[in-house]
Amino acid sequence: MAANLLPDKIDPRQLAFDIDGVVADIMSTFISMAHERYNIHHVRYEDIVEFDLVNCLQMDEAVVWEILDLLLNRPEELDIAPFPDAVPVLTQLAQEHPLFFVTARDKAEPIFTWLINTLPQVAPEDINIIATGDPEAKLAYLQDREIVYFVEDRLETCFQLARHGIQPLLFDQPWNRRPHTFPVIYNWQDLAKLIF
Repeated sequence: MAANLLPDKIDPRQLAFDIDGVVADIMSTFISMAHERYNIHHVRYEDIVEFDLVNCLQMDEAVVWEILDLLLNRPEELDIAPFPDAVPVLTQLAQEHPLFFVTARDKAEPIFTWLINTLPQVAPEDINIIATGDPEAKLAYLQDREIVYFVEDRLETCFQLARHGIQPLLFDQPWNRRPHTFPVIYNWQDLAKLIF
């Protein structure tokens, strides 16, 4: 679906979000940890051109997995920043409707704690997270909740959702800049224009 076929305003009840690469800037933290903990200085954000970090970064596989393990299991202890304007947009959105996140993480609790800390003006009961453990499993949860629009950074997930009638809003990242026909969200201000 082309961007011009989107409605003027998206109903918040029909909208859900991925977290990593959309709300949480974990790749910047990944790079910082590689620099600070492992003295790896050649990795840049633009180098992350696919989801398989071992495939696209010249780093030892064990180091990649050590960093990812910390990012996935202890995000509240790390200096993971939200993307610019994500906090005010999500805070405003939560005043209209509870927030709904679907993540491929296998545990919701660590990132739930991070979201509570990151969105201090949003009541914890207004933050709903489903951790699927697999990006392919997001579809069933989105269908179950009758979600129409999903903000996602993984291009393969966008193709899957679109085949099943869910409109992906692709959050622009170096790892998803391959041919597609999805509306692209370049920043949270873009997203705000579709919601408010």
